[in-house]
Amino acid sequence: MATVAASLSALRLLPPSKLSSTHTHNFLQIPLHIPSSPYYKTLKSKSLKKIPSALTESSGSPKSLDPDPQILLQQLADCFVLPADYFRQLPQDLRLDLNDAAFDLSNGAVKDECGEELGETLLNITRAWELADTSTSASLVSKLPLLVSSLTSNNKSALGKRLVSASRRFQSMGQYGQGELQTIANVMNKAGKLLSESPVSEVANGEPKQETRVLKFGELQVELTPEKAYIGAVIGFFFGILTWQISQGIQSIPENSLEYANDNALLLAKSLRLALLLIFYMSTVLSAFTTVGLILLGGQLKSKGK
Repeated sequence: MATVAASLSALRLLPPSKLSSTHTHNFLQIPLHIPSSPYYKTLKSKSLKKIPSALTESSGSPKSLDPDPQILLQQLADCFVLPADYFRQLPQDLRLDLNDAAFDLSNGAVKDECGEELGETLLNITRAWELADTSTSASLVSKLPLLVSSLTSNNKSALGKRLVSASRRFQSMGQYGQGELQTIANVMNKAGKLLSESPVSEVANGEPKQETRVLKFGELQVELTPEKAYIGAVIGFFFGILTWQISQGIQSIPENSLEYANDNALLLAKSLRLALLLIFYMSTVLSAFTTVGLILLGGQLKSKGK
């Protein structure tokens, strides 16, 4: 206490300037102690850990930002909601592009690649596009968002590739009307690319996937297999024999045996005989070439199947 009293008395004797400097000097010499509790250290370490984790979540993979295929297919279905006679009013060149898009959508073994139900739907969409039936097309495309959830990865990938291929046909139609076709092309391409990125297994059901070839005659599609090629070769062979026999029968008729009322009728008969000979001889030659070609094609398909 005596020391404190001496200090206070000494402070009273100092002038104001000395008092201020002395007080400041003593204040700066007072050590400041910040409590270092375990809770504070734990809180600090947790906050530091949260910062990189938050950065990692914010800069996550782009796949988390990809839209749902079902949403894109629903947008595609909305794009096909057009006036009832929209497809029928397309110019002839655009109708041809629409038929090409239909072919790309269902070309090949569509039911094997996309599944039975989806494959049948795609075939029906193809028929609707070929017939320029806008309302039926819109109704069928609206089923795609409902079917995509039940598809396998292989089915999704096959559907995506078909959509991308068909979207190129719509893209080639150019700017028509209010740009409906270009909107369809963009949404179809986006949905197709997203679906085609689905992982595909090389072996399905324990068997390697075989390449298929399809011939299309109008609305008729025929899948080429070695068995069908050989059957076609046999049919072509017998048809060639038949046409050859008919041509030989016509040729065996001598021209002198043709008796008609006048020369004009006789000239007409000779011209008809010559035309029939040419037709059946050409049919025989074409049958021979077809038979050989189908045999070679069957052998090629059989070797690829192995």
